[in-house]
Amino acid sequence: MKNLFLLFLICTTLSCAQEKQLLKSETEWQKKMNADFKDASKSPLKAKDLKTFEGLDFFKFDSAYVVKAKLKRTPEAKPFKMKTTTARLADYRQYAVITFELKGEIHELNIYQNMGLLNKEGYEDYLFLPFLDDTNGNQSYSGGRYTEARIPEGDTLIIDFNKAYNPYCAYSERYSCPIVPRTNYVSLKIEAGVKAFKKH
Repeated sequence: MKNLFLLFLICTTLSCAQEKQLLKSETEWQKKMNADFKDASKSPLKAKDLKTFEGLDFFKFDSAYVVKAKLKRTPEAKPFKMKTTTARLADYRQYAVITFELKGEIHELNIYQNMGLLNKEGYEDYLFLPFLDDTNGNQSYSGGRYTEARIPEGDTLIIDFNKAYNPYCAYSERYSCPIVPRTNYVSLKIEAGVKAFKKH
C-alpha cells in the first residue's frame, strides 16, 4: 500500500511538472517558425546569424489579437504592381477590404491576392495581409509585418495577429519583399507575433 501511494505521488508530481512545462511552451506555430529558421535549407538567416540562432523573439500569445473581420470583396479591383524592397515589382490584386474591432476601435485594412500564386497548388485561396502598426521600429520590424488567411465561404474571416511575421528582408538584404502599403496602417500597438530581429 505504501509503495502504491509512493507511485501515485511520483506520477502526480510528474504530471504537475509536465503541465507547468506545457503552459510555458511556445505555440505550435512558433515552434514551426523556429524549426524552419534553424533549418539551413529553409532559413532566411545569414550564415553568421544562423550559427548563433537560438529562436525568434515573439510577443506572448494573446487571444485578444485573434479577431473576427467582416469581409467586403472587391471583384472590380484590377491587378497592380506592388513596390518591393528592390527594383522588382510584384503582381497583386486587392481581394477585399476587411473591417474588425481591436481594443475598442474599428480598423479597416486591404487584403490581397498574389497573382503569381493563383495557379500554384495549395495557394488558390491564399490571401496576403501586410500591415503597419505602432510597434514598428521599436518592438517590431520597422518595415511592418505580414500575416495570411484563406478565402472564406462567407463574409467573415478570422485574422490571427499572433501569427504575424517579418518579411525575409528583416533578416537579409538578399531578399525582395513587398513594401506594406501605407493604407494598411493600424493606429495602435499590435503586440502579437514575431518581434524585431536582433542581428549579430
